[in-house]
Amino acid sequence: MRTIRIGAAQGFYGDSILPAVASVQRGNLDYLCFDCLAELTLAILQKDRKKDSSKGYTRDITSSMPALLPYMKEKGFKLLTNAGGTNPLGAQQEVLRMIQELGITGLKVAVVTGDDILPRLPEFREKGISLSHMEDGRSIDDVLPRISFANAYLGAWPIVEALRQGADIVITGRTTDSAQFLAPLIFEFGWKKDEWDALAQGILMGHLMECSGQVTGGNFSGDWQSVEEMDRLGFPIAEVEQSGSFVITKAEGTGGLVSIETVKEQMLYEIHNPAAYMTPDVVLDMTQVVLEESGRHRVRVRGAKGKPSPDTLKVVMGYPNGYVGQAMVGYSWPNALEKAKAADRIVRKQLERLGWQYEEVQTEFLGYNSLHGPLSTLPEENLNEVYLRMAVRTPQKEAAAKFPRLFPPLALSGPPTMSGIGGMTAPRELFGMWSCLVPREVVESRVEVSLVEVE
Repeated sequence: MRTIRIGAAQGFYGDSILPAVASVQRGNLDYLCFDCLAELTLAILQKDRKKDSSKGYTRDITSSMPALLPYMKEKGFKLLTNAGGTNPLGAQQEVLRMIQELGITGLKVAVVTGDDILPRLPEFREKGISLSHMEDGRSIDDVLPRISFANAYLGAWPIVEALRQGADIVITGRTTDSAQFLAPLIFEFGWKKDEWDALAQGILMGHLMECSGQVTGGNFSGDWQSVEEMDRLGFPIAEVEQSGSFVITKAEGTGGLVSIETVKEQMLYEIHNPAAYMTPDVVLDMTQVVLEESGRHRVRVRGAKGKPSPDTLKVVMGYPNGYVGQAMVGYSWPNALEKAKAADRIVRKQLERLGWQYEEVQTEFLGYNSLHGPLSTLPEENLNEVYLRMAVRTPQKEAAAKFPRLFPPLALSGPPTMSGIGGMTAPRELFGMWSCLVPREVVESRVEVSLVEVE
């Protein structure tokens, strides 16, 4: 029975490329797929592009591609990535440059464009598309003048078209996380747009693969102590059959763990409704999914059901939303938490006395509540050390810059044992995020695929 072997590469911008290299070397892959984008990532990349119009793609593409390109001719796999971010054409040029520098010929590099709808927002408004916030229905009018990027989540079909044109490498901007993984299956198996159950299996496979090491024992909330050789964790590989049934495994000789528990944990990750996981390609129902151990580090997945794809696409937008100023200081035993709380009170009283107005003042006590927030319970023991982090949000960069100046004097004019002063960097610009739904045809009608061959 024919199977397609798909490997996961980076699960986020900045993820290690070494496990992907191991999969390429030993995994007998047909495809290697990256999921480099989060909504936060688009904001980071837009800041890069604001400074340099040639940027806007994930900058680690410059280090990851040279590590993988030499194997492409030898191993014969194809590479799919959404590392294009807010500038997929720029990413294509960077990849072409590296191919030429390495002296590799015969590779075809495709780029998918059309997810960037920022220039079209006035057109959408004229057509009566509201762009209201998809969660609370707020009007976009107040933030519309500040919108600096707007990208629709595309599905797998533009990537499929690139593969049909013969692409060896496909670079996209904003796609769904799972689209990179579904596209090879549609292309190889000839699945149709209404084969909902098969598409659902492909989306489920992509969802399990998209976070790289998170399905192979990384970030595992179960018996994580039993995960072997986490220092060289292997990234997942999916062996997919024509029916859509697949096995999650990893390359031989790599660390990590593939079990029903690790797969189940990733399966439920970021799922709001297990009966209706919305994607542009299919609505996934995973309530009947069956997981079966089929060998060491091998889990078979079957039983996903699909429903027709939605009439709308999600759009994520970002806009400048002020600046953050912050500082962090540490206090040691005894009574470390009490000292940090006293410093917080001092700073807040000084803000009031000075008349410095901020939209928000946030306090965290690292070692006590910085991760669990209001769910934290007071520790019974006297903590060895606690770090106080305070941050403010304000529309004015200058106001954010002066906030950290309140902290150095506390070393001699505050609670005892203050040390480890840090975090007082230059004010950082904040981005607000806006999500809405738009009719899919207005976006997909402008999606294009262009291909360049390195002679």
